[in-house]
Amino acid sequence: MFLRICLFVVAVAAIGNAQLSPAAEWAITAPSRIQAQSNLTYLTVNGHESRLDVFRQRGPGAPAPTLMYIHGGGWSSGHKEDGLMYTLAWLQMGWNVVNVEYRLGGVAAAPGAVEDCLCALRWVVKHAGEYRIDAARIVVMGDSSGGHLALMTGMTPGTAGLDKPCNPDGKEPMPKVAAILNWYGITNLTELLEGPNKRSYAVDWVAKSGNPAEMARRVSPVTWVRADLPPIVTVHGEADPTVPYSQAVRLREALNKVGAPNVLIPIPGGKHGGFPPEERLAAYSTIRGFLARFIPGIATP
Repeated sequence: MFLRICLFVVAVAAIGNAQLSPAAEWAITAPSRIQAQSNLTYLTVNGHESRLDVFRQRGPGAPAPTLMYIHGGGWSSGHKEDGLMYTLAWLQMGWNVVNVEYRLGGVAAAPGAVEDCLCALRWVVKHAGEYRIDAARIVVMGDSSGGHLALMTGMTPGTAGLDKPCNPDGKEPMPKVAAILNWYGITNLTELLEGPNKRSYAVDWVAKSGNPAEMARRVSPVTWVRADLPPIVTVHGEADPTVPYSQAVRLREALNKVGAPNVLIPIPGGKHGGFPPEERLAAYSTIRGFLARFIPGIATP
């Protein structure tokens, strides 16, 4: 018994003296560094509450840059909690994170999800002081349909009238984000309604509108391409079977044509997400350099 106790003490001492990696140290101390506030209602439409989570850096200090993350799922499935792993790098580097849910297709067809995300951005800007958010340094990011919604959140002009649930008279100007990070998102729904690139998830989302073709145009990021957009990064697998890689290429071509700052990061052989760690690391390296050109004074992952 005495020997067992001695071995236990030695083992504990060894663990105590072990050198932790910076990542491990951050994970252990994260509860002391980050305050979480969950399920804050930012919009109520027809009795349905759309909610978001705020993860903010604890303690005093200047307003922090903030990532607004939007999950994917073809506008019909998924939860904001599903995307938490995508936000850890940003929390680790000292950013705040706002994790957004929105009305799925079963609750509201197009443009419901777009309306929600635009209203979520308005809520974040309105409450920036309360949560120590730097309203001038909000980066919106999403994957798949979340990538589409990130693009729409950062690209939609106030004249589009897609934020009526929280701006019914259209008098409040649309807040501007600092950058958009689009991970294999849909950029042109019109191309997905028929022909060789037809996708059922796109058809289903716009089918209940009075004019699906017009709705597809209104909620397509390529419709709102113009020169004064925030910087846009697109990451897309070249062999994506769910969202054709051509969607990313055509967005890049449209942005280049008007001189809007952007970069496309192709993943050779990449499917719909699930990229190998080395590909994600390389993508983030490019993202870091790109954002540093346009948003001075921030640290990027």
